[in-house]
Amino acid sequence: MNPSKPPVPPALGRVLATVSVGFVVTQLDVTIVNIALPEIGANLHANVAGLQWVVDAYTLAFAVLMLSAGALGDRFGARRLYAAGIVLFALASLACGLALDAPMLVAARALQGVGAAAMLPNSLALLNQSYGHDPKLRARAVGLWTAAGAISIAAGPVAGGLLIAAFGWRSIFLVNLPICAAGFLATLLWVPRPEATRAAPPPAANKDAAPRGIDLSGQSLAIVALTAFVAAVIEWRPLGLGHPLVAGGFVLAALAGIAFVAVEARAPAPMLPLSLFAKRSFSAAVLFGICVNMTYYGMVFVLSLYLQRVRGYTALQAGLAFLPLTGGFLISNVASGWVVGRFGVRVPMIAGAVTAGLGYGLLHLVDANTPLIGLLLPFLLIPSGMGLAVPAMTTAVLASAEARRAGTASAVLNTARQAGGAVGVAAFGALASGSAATQIVSGMQAATAISVGLLVFGGVMSCLVHPQPHSSSKAPREADSARVGNSR
Repeated sequence: MNPSKPPVPPALGRVLATVSVGFVVTQLDVTIVNIALPEIGANLHANVAGLQWVVDAYTLAFAVLMLSAGALGDRFGARRLYAAGIVLFALASLACGLALDAPMLVAARALQGVGAAAMLPNSLALLNQSYGHDPKLRARAVGLWTAAGAISIAAGPVAGGLLIAAFGWRSIFLVNLPICAAGFLATLLWVPRPEATRAAPPPAANKDAAPRGIDLSGQSLAIVALTAFVAAVIEWRPLGLGHPLVAGGFVLAALAGIAFVAVEARAPAPMLPLSLFAKRSFSAAVLFGICVNMTYYGMVFVLSLYLQRVRGYTALQAGLAFLPLTGGFLISNVASGWVVGRFGVRVPMIAGAVTAGLGYGLLHLVDANTPLIGLLLPFLLIPSGMGLAVPAMTTAVLASAEARRAGTASAVLNTARQAGGAVGVAAFGALASGSAATQIVSGMQAATAISVGLLVFGGVMSCLVHPQPHSSSKAPREADSARVGNSR
C-alpha cells in the first residue's frame, strides 16, 4: 500500500454523508424560506420588517449560539452535540409548520437556529477528526461537504416553489422531518464514538487547548450585542435613525460588544478564544467569510422580493429563476477541493472573490424592465465564485487550528459567517423596504454596489491567508490516525 495516498475506507464515506445531512438542512431552510416570504407575509399579515425577522431569528440564534455549541462539542463530544442538534431542528421545523401567527413563526425559527448551531460546527469537527490526517483528503472532503450544502441550496427554490404550489408554505418546514430522521439514524449507526479522544486528553497546562463549557457572561453579551445591532438595522428604515429604539439599539450593541471583548480577554475559559485571531490566516479567512455571507444572504432576501413583487412571479417561477444562482455552486464546490489540493487555499479564494464581485457588478445594472436572460450571467458568476472560494476558506480555518480545537475553530468561522448573513439581511432588506417597485429596485442596486465593495475587501484579506493548508501537529495527527483506524 502506498502510504502517501491511503485508500478512503467506506466508513469515512459514510461519516461524510452523515455529517453532510446537517449542512443540507441548515442550508435548505435559507433558500426555501426566502422563496416563501411573500406567501408567509400574505398569510400571517407580516410586513417587510416582519419578514426580515422570520429570516434573521434563525440566523441570529444560529450565529450567537454556535461558539458555545462548538465548545460543548469539544468537551462532551461532537457526535453527541450533532445528534442533539438534528433532533431539536426537527422539532423546531414541526413548530414552524404549525405556527398560527408571525410571532410564533419567529420563535420557532429561533429554535431552529439553536438546532443548527449544534449541528454545523460539530459536523465539521467530525469531518476533521476523520480526514485531518491528510490535508489533500481533507480538502476534498470539505469540498464534497460544501457541495452537499450547495445541492440543497440549488434544490431549495424549485422544491420550495413546488411544495408551496401543492401544499402551501407550511410544507417547506415539514419537509425537514424525514431528512432529520435519516440523519439521526445515520449518526447512531455510522459515526464512531470518540473513545480515542477521551483516551488522550489535552495537557492541563495548556489552557487554550483544554475543553471548555459554556461561558455564560460571554454568551449573554454576544446575544445582546448581535441582537441589538440587527434589530436596530431592521427598524432603522421604518422608524428613522433618530428614534430612541434605533439609536438605543446601536448604543447597546456597541457597549455590549466592547464588554464582550473585555470579558473574553480575561475569562479563564472564554467561548471565543482570542488567541485564535493571533494567526493571520485564521483572522483573514474569518473576515472573508463575513463578507461572503453578508453579500449572499442579503442579496437572496432582496432578490426574492424583486422577483415576486417587482416582476410578479409566482413562488414556483421565482424558484426556477433562482436555479442558476444556486445551481452554480455545484460544480465550483467540487472543483474547489481539486484546486486547493493543487494550488493551495489562496488562489481559489482570490479568484472566487473576483468572479463573484463581477457577478454583483453585472447585477447592479438590472432594473424592473431587464429581461430575464439579463439575470443569467450574474446568477452564474456569483455562485461560481463563492463555490470556489468557500471550501478553500473553510480548509484554511481548519488547517490553522489544532485538531482537538476543530469544533471551536469551525464555530468561530460559522458564527462570523452567520452574523454577517444576519446583518446582510437586515441592511439590504432595509434598503429595499417599501411596497413600491422602484424602492425595491433602488435598494437592490445599492445592495449590489455594497456587495462589490465587500468582495474587494474580501479579496484583499485572502491575500493574507497562508497559501498551503497543512496538517495538524504531530500529537493531534497521531490521535486523528487512531480515530481513522477505529472508523475502519
